[in-house]
Amino acid sequence: MTPPPTRRPALELAEVVRRHAHRLDGGLSGEQRRILRDIAACRTAALGGHVEACDHCPYRRVAYNSCRNRHCPKCQASACARWMADRAEELLPVEYFHVVFTLPDAFNALALANRRVVYGALFDAAARTLLEVAADPRHLGARIGFIAILHTWGQSLCLHPHVHCVVPGGGLSPDGTRWISCRPGFFLPVRVLSRVFRGKFIDGLKRARGRGKLVGAEDERAFEQLLDAAVRHDWVVYAKPPFGGPEHVLKYLARYTHRIAISNRRLLAIDGRTVTFAYTDYAHGGGHRQRTMTLDGGEFLRRFLLHAVPSGFMRIRHFGLLANRGRGERLARCRQLLGVTPPAEATTAAAAAASAPLAAAAAADERPCCPSCGRGRLIPGPRLSPVQLHRLLRTTRLDSS
Repeated sequence: MTPPPTRRPALELAEVVRRHAHRLDGGLSGEQRRILRDIAACRTAALGGHVEACDHCPYRRVAYNSCRNRHCPKCQASACARWMADRAEELLPVEYFHVVFTLPDAFNALALANRRVVYGALFDAAARTLLEVAADPRHLGARIGFIAILHTWGQSLCLHPHVHCVVPGGGLSPDGTRWISCRPGFFLPVRVLSRVFRGKFIDGLKRARGRGKLVGAEDERAFEQLLDAAVRHDWVVYAKPPFGGPEHVLKYLARYTHRIAISNRRLLAIDGRTVTFAYTDYAHGGGHRQRTMTLDGGEFLRRFLLHAVPSGFMRIRHFGLLANRGRGERLARCRQLLGVTPPAEATTAAAAAASAPLAAAAAADERPCCPSCGRGRLIPGPRLSPVQLHRLLRTTRLDSS
């Protein structure tokens, strides 16, 4: 008896694209069209594939290739697991803090017309704010490092650009001879962070406009009115309570680093006209209430494409002590001053435990268990083009995954 194909989520974003992409109005960029095309074709015969054979029994099946597009919800587990493995040995045995920098809604139109410039300015302002305030002797007086992750969405898929920063609770003294720890449970004052962030972002926008890099900001009076309105309010900088240890840091990073605007598991219903999905309502009722939203299929995809990141734009960046160049030497110095052996055994063990589900998912994706005998592993054969795969399926009866 032939076993059933590997189970997939009941509903997938790919199905939304296949059903409703034709309902989008014109004006899509080449990048947005490629995203839709890749998601629709991911793990289908359109991308070709290979035959997987069990190393324990005669079972064989065809496996379709993934699109590897970073906006595709089916292509993130393996990338996330590899990234997490690289981060595991960089963690320090200290408190970690989570700081979020959010752009006011007034800048949304400018952001949509200038994704690369505005999101770059957001990264730059958030990074310079943390580094500058932390270096101030009135606050921490230390050189810090952190990971910053760009998200552009809210739960209802509307535009909501913000940067999540994961920061060790301390840093090196200016002369590099001491590790300076922050106060337990407290990193930096959010009011100070908010005001410095606001000033640095606005300064970055002005410099970008002066270089002619901002589309839609040609009218100087309208641009100044936008900035004047923005500076009348404090900007949202949110510092969450500290993480309990390295395992909690990695669990958090696993949730945030390779996320896209919406995952398949949030999709509840798809028909010929609408899409229904689950979301968390943070704005009403004083809590995190689970709700559902139904949108026209074209509107759903329009909102999803608001969050297309420009080609080559890095959504995950490292700053300060964790900047790529010289990171190993700086971390070694931090561990020396903290009195831990590099890498700390407890940190590595906790990191491995936290990343184990991701690593297992990635391994299962690459060498899944045989669904026929349950004991063997499926070994991939040579890659086949769509034409070769079509010919094979016409002449051989195989399961698909």
